[in-house]
Amino acid sequence: MPRFLRNALLNARDFALTFGPFALLAAGLLWAAFWFLQPTPPTTVTLATGPQQGAYAEFGRRYAAWLARHGIEVVLRETQGAAENLELLRDPASGVSLAFVQGGADTREPPPGETKGDGLVALGSLFFEPLWLFYREDSARRLLRQARLENLGELRGWKLNIGPPGSGVPNLIGRLFEANGIRDGDLSLHRLGQTPAVIELLAGRIDAVAFASAPEAPIVQMLLQTPGVRLLDVAQAEAYSRRFPFLSPVLLPRGVVDLANDVPPADVRLVAPTAMLVAHADLHPALAQLFVQAARAIHGNSGWFQRRGDFPSERSLEWPLAAEAERYFRSGTPWLQRYLPFWLANLIDRMWLALVSIIAVLIPLSRIVPPLYEFRVRSRIFRWYGQLRRIEDALSDGERDRVELLRDLDELDSRVERIAVPLSHTDALYALRSHIRLVRNRAEARSGERATEQAA
Repeated sequence: MPRFLRNALLNARDFALTFGPFALLAAGLLWAAFWFLQPTPPTTVTLATGPQQGAYAEFGRRYAAWLARHGIEVVLRETQGAAENLELLRDPASGVSLAFVQGGADTREPPPGETKGDGLVALGSLFFEPLWLFYREDSARRLLRQARLENLGELRGWKLNIGPPGSGVPNLIGRLFEANGIRDGDLSLHRLGQTPAVIELLAGRIDAVAFASAPEAPIVQMLLQTPGVRLLDVAQAEAYSRRFPFLSPVLLPRGVVDLANDVPPADVRLVAPTAMLVAHADLHPALAQLFVQAARAIHGNSGWFQRRGDFPSERSLEWPLAAEAERYFRSGTPWLQRYLPFWLANLIDRMWLALVSIIAVLIPLSRIVPPLYEFRVRSRIFRWYGQLRRIEDALSDGERDRVELLRDLDELDSRVERIAVPLSHTDALYALRSHIRLVRNRAEARSGERATEQAA
């Protein structure tokens, strides 16, 4: 092997052995920080929505499209509605991480003054989800002897669909019936899904349907423009909102559906729970941040019941607000995400504090690396001084033959000549070789003196 190559390999080995432990420590700290902070979010997440033709399903598709641009696949789980969504969220085996939940749909009420301790958090309220009660005009004439249904108390004797058990409407409508003194036997309740219920309504086999949904739902849009079908004007909307904190009075403005045909022909008062985005408390913070940003993009514009910027909001929440959502409502989109790809901005955002801490630990430790490297290289030279000292001591004692000592010096010099050190340390190497020559000169001088004495 050429000398220069051997020297390079030896120097590389010294460098690796000196800096290796330091590099392994740094890598270990980085790995520990990466494992603990989990800066990279899962690439797939499951969102529970609602019936296929409902607003939850429509919004779920919008969320999936928005997050797909950031490399996150949103799997949509079709359900019967808010009540089933809550059951899925509370079931660890369901695989559902987030869900749309209607205000007032949860039957579990915490004690007064306490928050819900079920391991769920809210990412914000998203939109008003009015209670739509559509009824047939001919049913009102037949059952009430009048053209309009005036209030919920007049529903006695009607055939009303309140949705399947998994939706949030049965619990909501039950509370409203209780407030109006209506008992289970006062009317015929049906529990069909939205689409089958609308078919039954249009066929005249039931008198009314009730469901909670955003106006973007195709069924709402269709029924608002269907001849012979009316929407209940809730004259007591303000009173309901005072009695039930999760309800808000909202107004469907005249002509908002169709200005040209003046649909609806008058303002309609409604009561509306607020739809929320609810998630597991251990949802990855980066995903929580992305979903809140998606909520701003999807629900932030003006609509039938809100002005631009009203949603998403931290108001009207029934679960504690997630830390990442609170951070977003306070500071907006993280600064780095405005200029960098999501994955890189998230990595820096979640790792920078750990990196600073690791650097603060490693900087003091790094000061011992250069002296350690210096010691390793010089020890390759200095360890031969022990053998040189033994030869010199033997020379002074006169116990060994001078010829033998000279032979040991020659062997030592030959070995030292093959020592490979960086150029910055050759001064120590040449100093050792000069000391070997010094001892050799003494040995040769002693041999000359002895030869002279013997000749004399």
